[in-house]
Amino acid sequence: MRYVSTRGGMPPQPFCDILLEGLAPDGGLTIPESYPRIDRATLAAWRALDYRGIAFEVLSRFIDDIPAGTLRTLVDRTYTAAAFGADEITPIRTFEPGLHLLQLSNGPTLAFKDIAMQLLGTLFEHVLAARGETLNILGATSGDTGSAAEYAMRGRRGIRVFMLSPHGKMSPFQTAQMYSLQDPNIHNLAVRGVFDDCQDIVKAVSGDLAFKARQRIGTVNSINWARLVAQVVYYFKAYFAVTRSEDEEVSFAVPSGNFGNICAGHVAREMGLPIRRLVLATNENDVLDEFFRTGVYRPRRGAEVHHTSSPSMDISKASNFERYVYDVVGRDPGRVRALWRQVETDGHFDLSGAGDFAPVRASGFVSGASTHADRLRTIRDVAERFGYVVDTHTADGIKVAQEHREAGVPMVCLETALAAKFEDTIREALGRPPARPAAYADLESLPRRFEVLDADVAAVKRYIETHA
Repeated sequence: MRYVSTRGGMPPQPFCDILLEGLAPDGGLTIPESYPRIDRATLAAWRALDYRGIAFEVLSRFIDDIPAGTLRTLVDRTYTAAAFGADEITPIRTFEPGLHLLQLSNGPTLAFKDIAMQLLGTLFEHVLAARGETLNILGATSGDTGSAAEYAMRGRRGIRVFMLSPHGKMSPFQTAQMYSLQDPNIHNLAVRGVFDDCQDIVKAVSGDLAFKARQRIGTVNSINWARLVAQVVYYFKAYFAVTRSEDEEVSFAVPSGNFGNICAGHVAREMGLPIRRLVLATNENDVLDEFFRTGVYRPRRGAEVHHTSSPSMDISKASNFERYVYDVVGRDPGRVRALWRQVETDGHFDLSGAGDFAPVRASGFVSGASTHADRLRTIRDVAERFGYVVDTHTADGIKVAQEHREAGVPMVCLETALAAKFEDTIREALGRPPARPAAYADLESLPRRFEVLDADVAAVKRYIETHA
């Protein structure tokens, strides 16, 4: 298995080389030369496996430069009951016949990002130790990525983390979860701006190849392929949980901001998992919904990005979207380069023409958007009808899922985080705060350690240079 860039400027590389690099040298995203195909007989054989077994089978199709025995050990070391509360790792909760919740909030930071980030920490430490190298991880977060990355990397040998977040725009729980970490290898940088500003800085620093090489810069954002492929695993696990045979189709509803989680579903579908629909849900920042309805991709300017009650999705420029576009334009890197140049010059690109939009429709995507009022209604409805309190992002996903349900096709809604992380909105919806795990009872009162910086690439570089 070798990896190339969506923009065509990188020779094929093995997995361990792209693991540590983040963006490709030409500014594109790494992606396999081709997706491995899984036939129905193989799917049937995987049905009896536990989470760790499925994870090894999926990951070994993408990682062939780590010996199989070592990879299995790394997987087994990552996905434990101690880290995720139970051996099932990602349990299914059935709300009613045909409507299910894939519970992804059982990790150390109570968010779906833990599923991939815990594996990333294990892989990073293994590869760095084998090579005798160190790594400075630069990331951007709108909420859950930051804490998941920091909890996965804290105390690991040879790794420092520099995490950018939009100052004052995460939930109080998310903010406290990140900023309360006192580990010396963790650096929280609160940027005056929105998430897109943070993400732009990460891309600019990664695009400075000399600085990147000199400071050994890597990334844990969802532009890192290892994170995305780790998320592919739970699509297979959920499929087996809600079906009885490999002849059945399943639809998945995914709240989406940076397009990584649902892009993993796209990869699973390309591999041969019988996915009928990938239901993409946005909040008021509806750039992706607009694309899947019209074929026009039009990122918003910073001032146009809404600060919402599902803040982890307050994103306009969805990084992983480039991987998907690469696939739907026939894996033509020249076309991808031209489209992203058009975004830079014109502010948008248009794939609404029949020849361009047909592959989009064929890829199984449908979409919808949710508002604050929709979130409140959905949280109340799920609590009253099914006795379960969902977080604000998951509510966006469930709301849009209900609009796209089909008779006879199970709909699996992907949970984003534990409701406790968004207490203010849950209280507004239900008149009471959500239950909170005992370990997090006094989280907001803990001492905090962070730096406030302007949205300035040079300032971030100076900070890295003086603290690396």
